[in-house]
Amino acid sequence: MSHKSFFNQIPAQFISLEGSEGAGKSSALSVITSILDSWSIPYITTREPGGEESAEKIRDILLYANHLDAQTELLLMFAARNEHVVKTIRPALAAGTWVVSDRFVDASFAYQGGGRSIDNHVIGFLEQLTVGDTVPDLTLYLDVTPEVGLSRAAARSEKDRIEKEDMTFFQTIRTAYLARLKAYPKRIKHVDADVNIDQVAEQIKRVMNNFKEQL
Repeated sequence: MSHKSFFNQIPAQFISLEGSEGAGKSSALSVITSILDSWSIPYITTREPGGEESAEKIRDILLYANHLDAQTELLLMFAARNEHVVKTIRPALAAGTWVVSDRFVDASFAYQGGGRSIDNHVIGFLEQLTVGDTVPDLTLYLDVTPEVGLSRAAARSEKDRIEKEDMTFFQTIRTAYLARLKAYPKRIKHVDADVNIDQVAEQIKRVMNNFKEQL
């Protein structure tokens, strides 16, 4: 059976990619899309915050506002996510198009839950309100230690509001991501992102092939 005929028989899948600053998500995303290309699968790539016209405007506020209260940040994230889910993700999946998103709800549990110390029950309520059953079928968590990630991020362009946070903030984010990994081991798969991109790519290929075998 060809890739195309095999994938035509299953619902479109939703894949998310998670990781802190300097984890190498852009490179990882290109590895994932090259695999989907080789499988002859129709897909879109998208991102959070953003992924839809109004959500992209909210992204600008989230990343570049001088100061936001932690609760405002959380509510804006979910406002953008609601637009993203309703106008981009659900229509694509309904049309049989796979979705690959650079970050999704796990990021809120890590950044606003871990980094901003907002109660997970509050985040869970907003998740049910906006996301409902539209959850990823597979999440790849690029696990980078803050020291490695921030040194990589420092070599890039001007820092946004989040990237200016201190080391403790990113350590807390990593702890929260690892807690999500432990809580959802079937969905979230660990990728060691401290290593070079070739080694990361090999790990991603293994995860993707295992995912395909379980469909």
